[in-house]
Amino acid sequence: MSITLLSSPLQGFTDFRFRNAFNHYFGGIDTFYAPYIRFNNKLVIKNSYQRDLKLEHNTELEVIPQIMTNSADEFLFVVDYIQELGYKELNWNLGCPYPMVTKRGMGSGLICEPEKINHILNRVHKETDILVSMKMRMGYENPEEILDVFPILDTYPLKNIAIHALIGKQLYKGGVNLEAFQKCIESTKHKLYYNGDITSVAKLKEMQTRFPSIDHFMIGRGLIADPFLPSMIKNNTTTYPENRWEIFREFHDTIYHQYDEALSGPTPIKMKMQGFWEYFSQSFSNPQKTFKKIKKANNPRAYQQAVAEILKNG
Repeated sequence: MSITLLSSPLQGFTDFRFRNAFNHYFGGIDTFYAPYIRFNNKLVIKNSYQRDLKLEHNTELEVIPQIMTNSADEFLFVVDYIQELGYKELNWNLGCPYPMVTKRGMGSGLICEPEKINHILNRVHKETDILVSMKMRMGYENPEEILDVFPILDTYPLKNIAIHALIGKQLYKGGVNLEAFQKCIESTKHKLYYNGDITSVAKLKEMQTRFPSIDHFMIGRGLIADPFLPSMIKNNTTTYPENRWEIFREFHDTIYHQYDEALSGPTPIKMKMQGFWEYFSQSFSNPQKTFKKIKKANNPRAYQQAVAEILKNG
């Protein structure tokens, strides 16, 4: 069975610069989800979201915009905005686990409110012709929460539901709950995508064996930690290309220069790349030592030296 791989959106990481460079140097991802659009009390789309979704920034890729909201009015506003740009699908984030989001009744903090979910989906399907897909966790407090939402979701023509097999209060700690995900498969008529802890080719195969009906898999942090992973999954190999670190270096330099141009001053670019290296370092033989070298680099020159040293040792 052929599989489809999707890039899970990660706020602060998977914007158009990253997506385009990733696609160019590594490939393997069929569809990218853009980081979510979120409002702060005003119906204004932030410049960073506008830049991210501009069609000229996404010419080579299939990209699906995403929204984080608990308001039907906000949802409808974003539908108008993205349809004007030419997008036909909007993904609704009911998966984000961070307390600053969940305490406001958004992300995975909304899963325990089936009536509110119903109200929003009802208005969106009555008032627009947008195709809606969902990104969810199994709940915030417990994995049964999603089971109470499925009867409502089953009344709408959703494209799919991508389920991260964790609950919100776990954040990213602890393992995925595969029994609870199996229960999800048995409890809805919708097409489900699997998301969670796909960090190696072996892990993906394990999930395929465990869930033979699933043919769409979403990769989030694993894709940044090992950018070669999607293409290796697609090519059914565990062997890295011989020039692995050269390719990685070119990719790294591309995003570094693009972010350096976009951000002002040495501190923002340092923080940006540190964020990436928290994941990148996991591909190296000594992740802690690797990340420590990056953290110690206090200026652009020291940073470039640290990167050269890390890649020389591989």
